Amino acid sequence: MSALERLASTIAARQAADPDSSWTAKLLAKGPEKCAEKFGEEAIEAVIEAVKGDKARLTSEAADVVYHLLVMCAARGVTLAEIEAELARREGTSGLSEKAARQP
Repeated sequence: MSALERLASTIAARQAADPDSSWTAKLLAKGPEKCAEKFGEEAIEAVIEAVKGDKARLTSEAADVVYHLLVMCAARGVTLAEIEAELARREGTSGLSEKAARQP
């Protein structure tokens, strides 16, 4: 099991945990909107570090983004397996072609 799979599994397990005992459970208890807000904050921090060019800080912020992305998705019932399936579906497709095929 990869670190990403273990993280997704931990997040899923925390959905039923006491919010007083787990940061993830606390985030999830606040609802999908709060989870999305936290994801957005972390994404902005990652962008700032990417612009600054500090590799170590960007790596740390990117890890935060991945964590908060998975929490946000869990709050809406989207699993890592579903995300992986979508990525697999897109494999071998030009990004330009895939974007052009999307409905407006």
